[in-house]
Amino acid sequence: MNMRALNLPLSLLLCLLLCQAKPAQADDGLSTDRPDFTESPEVLAAGRFQLETSVAWQRQKTAGLTTRLRSTPTLLRLGVGHDVELRLETDGALRQTGDGEPSASGRGDASLGLKWQFDEGGDQRPALAWLLHVDTPSGSGPFKGHGLRPSLRLAAEWELPAGLSLGAMAGVLTDRNEDDRRYTAGVASASLGIPLAENLRSFAELAAQQVASARNGGKVLTAGTGVAWQLSRDAQLDTAVFRGLNRNTPDWAWTVGLSLRY
Repeated sequence: MNMRALNLPLSLLLCLLLCQAKPAQADDGLSTDRPDFTESPEVLAAGRFQLETSVAWQRQKTAGLTTRLRSTPTLLRLGVGHDVELRLETDGALRQTGDGEPSASGRGDASLGLKWQFDEGGDQRPALAWLLHVDTPSGSGPFKGHGLRPSLRLAAEWELPAGLSLGAMAGVLTDRNEDDRRYTAGVASASLGIPLAENLRSFAELAAQQVASARNGGKVLTAGTGVAWQLSRDAQLDTAVFRGLNRNTPDWAWTVGLSLRY
């Protein structure tokens, strides 16, 4: 993880939260919010801290010109109660290059969040959780956003026969367009979890990462697949690839990640 991607106030906040953490409670095996776009409704046990970090690449070709973006998406999670966790998320260090254009480097905005699992599921009921995030204008260079941009999402997960699982997510977000006007967009996705071996799982996903009018960036639609390998109860390696389904979406995206729980 490149800690330079987090500004000083957010790093201090994280340290304070860790100092207040309670001793870890007994809990299940590792559950992550990656590598797919769909969030899991599972929360960390009180006192547990989890790092989910990665390197990601995306490529988009428009009018014969190719643009590439490299980032280091990172999510920090801290369990603070039986059904609540605090979250700090960033795209980390970014570098963008394009044909015939100067390259640009900087760090992504940080997002402060909270996940509340209000139903653990069971008896054919899905596990359910609310996720509230606020993106802050804490980035640098061309990657710094404007103002605070809140989002609210509902995550659900059903346990299916044969070890399969179905995750779904829906929500709304606010952002600012190129004219610095605030707009509201929708988010929706579904992801099928597929067991391949005892410690190896795959997924297949369709996601509308943004549903907005054309002047606000239009629809951002992806199809993705990948695998996650559980190295132990507290460690996971993963990789995933995503294909853009329309001209508003990067043609291809690829990520490799590592998750560690403490």
